[in-house]
Amino acid sequence: MTVDLAGAEWFKSSHSSGGQECVEVAFLEGGSIGVRDSKDPAGSILIFHPAVWDAFTAAVAHEEFNRSPA
Repeated sequence: MTVDLAGAEWFKSSHSSGGQECVEVAFLEGGSIGVRDSKDPAGSILIFHPAVWDAFTAAVAHEEFNRSPA
């Protein structure tokens, strides 16, 4: 899949503390979602299909990734 990132507007979560350990997200042309490491904006970018991104964010909202203490 080829995605044009030239016009991407990257942002961090409003819950970000402003530190360096953040991910940035961009809503891209065609509906895809880009995710990158804020410490390395020129590095690798993950591209997600909208349905996959929606499933992921719904799972996060429902705390499905919270682990029980060991």
